[in-house]
This record gives sequence, structure tokens and C-alpha cells, in this order.
Amino acid sequence: MNNAQEIFGEPANGTKKKVRPYMVEQVQDFIKKSPFLVMASCNVQGHSDASPRGGKPGFVKVIDEKHLVIPDISGNKLFQSYENIETNPYIGLIFFIPGIDRTVRVNGKVKMLRKGDSEFDKLTMDVYMPDYNESLLQALILEVVESYSHCPRALTYSKLWDTPAINKNRGNLLI
Repeated sequence: MNNAQEIFGEPANGTKKKVRPYMVEQVQDFIKKSPFLVMASCNVQGHSDASPRGGKPGFVKVIDEKHLVIPDISGNKLFQSYENIETNPYIGLIFFIPGIDRTVRVNGKVKMLRKGDSEFDKLTMDVYMPDYNESLLQALILEVVESYSHCPRALTYSKLWDTPAINKNRGNLLI
């Protein structure tokens, strides 16, 4: 069976070189300015989850070129991602900044932090509109396996930040 690289070819050298086992300064800076990410996880049975996370820019803390801290602020309490992480500690993150067509991707291995862990007790919650339901439940420390900036192609094709174009095509959206 052919894999995708055999079928479609190898990425350009410049693309290969930007994937690194640590976060370069530009990647760290992007994360510090990002108010939103999507976290992907998968358990050992192969069941996956993609979960949005948000807060004030910098809500994900850059510790150094190899480590991030990702807070878990109370929400719907479904915890699919955390249940996946209990059996498979590898996750993927994609960071967004509204209006910017580039993204940053970080993949790595995480460990959970909970109340009583010394690192957890130092964390703060960075959200715009905290309410009585908001509290810091737990957090993840991610050790970077790979990170890179991602080209704007998908965001450009989708016109994700072009509000008039999106509004024209969304119709009556009820979920």
C-alpha cells in the first residue's frame, strides 16, 4: 500500500526545515499572542477528539522552547480530551489569532496538573469575562515533540476572517 508521500511527493526542503523538535522564537511569540487553539487527542482505541480552548492572548503559558502550560477552565465537563490523555499522552495543538491567516502547530506529550501539584498552584486563569462558573480545574504541561508555523492556505481558501463573506453564506444557522 502506498503512503501519501509516495503518492503525492515530498514537501519542499523549506517546509521540512521549519518542523523542529522545539519552538523557535516566532512560534513562541505567536502562542503568547493567541487567544484561541484547537486541541486534538486520541485514546489507545483510536477514538479522537478536537476541543476548542480560549482565553486572553497568552492564556497558554510558554515556559521555554520545549514546554507549554495549557489551562483547563471549567466548561461543559465532558472531558473527552482528558479521558483520551489518560491512555495516550500525545496531543496536537493549532493556535489561531483572529485576522491573521497563519497558524502555529505544536505536537507533544503532556502530563496533567491538578490541585495540590506545586506547578498547578502557581497558575492563573486568563479569560475576558469570568463568571461564577469559571474556575481553573486542571492544566496540561506539554513537552514539545515538534512545532512549526503553518501556511495561510486553508484560512485564505475559507475566508475565515472575512466576516461579510461568511455572513453572506451562512444562512439561518441554528445548532
